[in-house]
Amino acid sequence: MPVFLTVIVATLIYIGFQVNADLAHVPPLGLYSIILLATALLIALGFEFVNGFHDTANAVATVIYTNALPAPVAVMWAGFCNFLGVMVASGAVAYGIIALLPVELIMNVSSGAGFAMVFALLIAAIIWNLGTWFLGIPASSSHTLIGSILGVGIMNHLLNAATGASGIDMDQVIKVGKALLFSPLIGFAFAAVLFLLVKKIFKKQMELFQPPEGNKPPPPLIRAILIFTCTGVSFAHGSNDGQKGMGLIMLILIGLVPLAYSLNKNLDQAHLQSFEQLSTQTASAIYANYQDIPDEQARTVLTRYIQTKEISPEVVPALASLTDHLGERVAAYDNLRDMPEAVVSEIRNDMYLSTTTFKRLDKAEALPALPEAQNKLVDEYRDNLDSFLQYIPTWVKVAVALALGLGTMVGWKRIVVTVGERIGKHHMTYGQGMSAELVAMSTIAAADGLGMPVSTTHVLNSAVAGTMVANKSGLNFNTVKTILSAWVFTLPATICLSGGLYWLFLKLFV
Repeated sequence: MPVFLTVIVATLIYIGFQVNADLAHVPPLGLYSIILLATALLIALGFEFVNGFHDTANAVATVIYTNALPAPVAVMWAGFCNFLGVMVASGAVAYGIIALLPVELIMNVSSGAGFAMVFALLIAAIIWNLGTWFLGIPASSSHTLIGSILGVGIMNHLLNAATGASGIDMDQVIKVGKALLFSPLIGFAFAAVLFLLVKKIFKKQMELFQPPEGNKPPPPLIRAILIFTCTGVSFAHGSNDGQKGMGLIMLILIGLVPLAYSLNKNLDQAHLQSFEQLSTQTASAIYANYQDIPDEQARTVLTRYIQTKEISPEVVPALASLTDHLGERVAAYDNLRDMPEAVVSEIRNDMYLSTTTFKRLDKAEALPALPEAQNKLVDEYRDNLDSFLQYIPTWVKVAVALALGLGTMVGWKRIVVTVGERIGKHHMTYGQGMSAELVAMSTIAAADGLGMPVSTTHVLNSAVAGTMVANKSGLNFNTVKTILSAWVFTLPATICLSGGLYWLFLKLFV
């Protein structure tokens, strides 16, 4: 306990020093801004804390119910592995989640509507997660957060339909939806197949396919595999699910302290100068002999295209002009820290408009056909845009890792009992636990590498169910029906909840 408390205190001190260092170069925040920032960060970290005991409990269920590790040790170990997973996360999932939000709210996140969006979706997600946890139902935090984001997007569209406001990016929703839909099916099928293979290969080792006797631990090799897979699932969960909180925290920081967090201040002068040259070359590549277009006009054209997805002859020239001007404006400064606040926010929004437009045009195959060398040039430019926008300060990772790790150690028991005892009609065997965890670990890690958000809960529960079917242990249909009901109702419930909260916050505070 003393070591545990020392780690927490040391982590909080580190976060405090880093935040202070970041804010030292910006004008002092007013009391209202400090209260708003502290409240928003507390709610965002609260979501990750709840995510910890809600989702990570799935990772420890198999090692606890096969006696591979005592429950306190398993939970502490899973919390530590979650912490490590968050720390090595790439950030791709974080910004994939943000891309689901309406473009005008992302670009104006410092407005009252922007804050109403962030608070509404976070509070809705926490309420649903706590409700399903209290009932011991392993619903998905990823599913919950995406439903909350959709609710805000739909309500924003309904409230501002007359002005042409965007709702949700359906292409991104379909991409995320496919990941959430197919990952449980993959978990179920692969776990069943793997279990049958294990049963065939190790058919002489019958203890693998028997439930544990009392508190007797499994054979050493099986125990090592179970601990390894628990470690892998916890680590993969941290690297995937932890990023969702990171993305939302970055939205909060960009909205409240844009000068400190809108752009990646770690980029050096050489990077800024090379960006100017790359911008000029890219502008000429996508639209030869283009004419300068006023930036305000270009922004209007690109914003309308992103909102409506209706391509017009003005889109590519506007993108080329804004691309060229972006390089000139960035190169005018030796250091991003020297940029005034208004310029930082404007450049970030223009970069976001550009990278989103490139993605849409690329998907619609509306960019002009280019030689391979110029295609590489455009790809390099887009990667450069991401280097300015898609960064996450180390202290944000540490804060999310701490919240997720602590959450894992607190409220794990309700979900663990459901996964370990109630999905199948019989107690989980060593072989089932090993197969389910191995498939879950591989599936989540692969999704993380592809930048796709998947649900630890969905994957692991489906994998456990797959091994139960393969072993002819039978499924407890009452529990399965409850889990499926939670999965079916999570999206509509969180959409309605977050949409209603967004409307309420707009009426009360904006």
